[in-house]
Amino acid sequence: MRKQLYYVVGLLALGGASALAADLPSRKAALIPPPPPPPLWTGFYAGLNAGYGAGVSSGATSAVLGVPGPSDYWSDSGPFAPPTTLGSGGALTGYTQIIQSGFIGGGQVGYNYQFGSSFVIGLEADIQGTGIRGSGRHYGAGADTQSGIDLNHGDYIEASSAASGFAAINAGVDWLGTVRGRVGYLFTPTFLIFGTGGLTYGGVYANVSNVAFASTVSADEDGPAGYGANHTFVGGGARSQTRVGWNAGGGFEWLFAPNWSVKAEAIYWTLGSQNVPTAAFAAAPAPDNEDPAWYGDSAFTAVGGTRVNYQGVIARVGLNYHFNWGASAPVVASY
Repeated sequence: MRKQLYYVVGLLALGGASALAADLPSRKAALIPPPPPPPLWTGFYAGLNAGYGAGVSSGATSAVLGVPGPSDYWSDSGPFAPPTTLGSGGALTGYTQIIQSGFIGGGQVGYNYQFGSSFVIGLEADIQGTGIRGSGRHYGAGADTQSGIDLNHGDYIEASSAASGFAAINAGVDWLGTVRGRVGYLFTPTFLIFGTGGLTYGGVYANVSNVAFASTVSADEDGPAGYGANHTFVGGGARSQTRVGWNAGGGFEWLFAPNWSVKAEAIYWTLGSQNVPTAAFAAAPAPDNEDPAWYGDSAFTAVGGTRVNYQGVIARVGLNYHFNWGASAPVVASY
């Protein structure tokens, strides 16, 4: 009887030890790595953005040349250029510093593809209206002297002109868009650091106003004749154009909830420059009392152009909704 009791107790002890060993993890199971996290970023997305476009060192260069009117400055003299217009051209030539800045806002669409657990590439396009504007003016002075022979009287005559003036320029960007590639590294499964760059396109404009004041004094071979006249040149030009350029920048994006992310980025952009043709006009002066034929019937024109540059840095934030079509549903990991 006692031997049978020992036998039953032994069987129960052996069964309990086997059950306990079955509950313990095996060394083989512990060597199996956990499955990789699902790709949170792959898929299409769309969103809104807002920010500020800060201007960088930029400007506009004006080059103006005075040209004769429909007849020579002296109606009875040879065909040499009137100094009045040549001097005024110098007065309107110069460089204007313009910093174009303002708020921007719009939307973006894009697609991401996640490689493994660390890298994301994508393509993004955006477009926004802008309040990017800038203005400036430059001042200048010019002088010229011309001489010739009075064809009626055979006298040697000379005229000198001094002019001063300014050009006022207003320029800006009405709308701005980009098409950019993105390459990013996942600092955590939900926090992306990226670089970006590509094509910039936008609608630019510029308005130029020219004003110059010229004074001309003449003399002949017998000495100063006292013939003089004052002219006021007024004019300018305007132009709007769609320009294409490039951009480069970087930023970060945080997937803070399933399907939702917030981003911040800074992008340098340039649209190159456009040329605005300009023209300033001055009417012929009244005839001199001593010699009505001296000034003739000329009108005066100063023609040229102003080349305006467009560039800046966008600093903005955006909110994106991720559709994740064709991708695994994102599960935001917690750390």
